[in-house]
Amino acid sequence: MDFSSIQKCAATLRYLAYSITLDASDEYLKVNERTAVECVDWFFACVYEVFQEQYLRKPTQRDVERLYSAHEESHGFSGILGGLDCTHVAWEKCPNAWHFQFNRGDIGEPSIILEVVASQDLWIWHAFFGVAGSNNDINVLGKTPLFNDIWTDKAPDMTFTVNRYTYM
Repeated sequence: MDFSSIQKCAATLRYLAYSITLDASDEYLKVNERTAVECVDWFFACVYEVFQEQYLRKPTQRDVERLYSAHEESHGFSGILGGLDCTHVAWEKCPNAWHFQFNRGDIGEPSIILEVVASQDLWIWHAFFGVAGSNNDINVLGKTPLFNDIWTDKAPDMTFTVNRYTYM
């Protein structure tokens, strides 16, 4: 109750922007860890409430058609919904018992894989935090739920043509 809205927003944004621990806001903003946790939770709840209907959903057939035409116009290639990428995010608070499960030799610390598909307008229509183990991007694709709707015929029609050959 004693903290201003500016302090709470600053604590949340510092945590998100700089990956600081939640108790680090105590020194700079005089916001204790419990309040910082509540602020971050509240921030995420508000983002979800505001953006869920438009952005936090699977693409519809209309969305697919819009993305296809935008990529064809930009790149001259039809059939692209967005870019798929995997990145390893350091997991500072990884429990000690799990360190070896989430550790890769080239990174040197526990990490979790974030797989994201985003369109040119920065609409993230798929995000998946990967599984444990020494995974590369190909291994993650084998375990992702990204293609589940395709395998179960629930995905929108995504046919495209390359060199006069139509892929379905």
